[in-house]
Amino acid sequence: MSRYYNMTVTVTGAAAEHRDAVKAAAEAEWSFDDWNEYDGALTASADGKLCAGETDRQFAERLARFIWTANRGPCQVEVKAAYLEDLPYEEFLLEEEDYARLMP
Repeated sequence: MSRYYNMTVTVTGAAAEHRDAVKAAAEAEWSFDDWNEYDGALTASADGKLCAGETDRQFAERLARFIWTANRGPCQVEVKAAYLEDLPYEEFLLEEEDYARLMP
């Protein structure tokens, strides 16, 4: 079973000399490719599928381990997981009575 997600990762406090390795490690685990650097933080997001029953929490922990290995030490790793297959939404049906109310 695969589940479709958007994953956003923000890495704060990575050693400057290991930032390229941190990016490469993250990209090896998820299809991150467009990195932004701002105020000492690296951020990227991408869509993809979790497979083999892995949960979003397990993915975040696995990703953090690879990032920490590439950084050769701890740094802050924030992962935001948005499940794309069942997003909440609002539905609006506007009919003739709404037309009369909304149109002058």
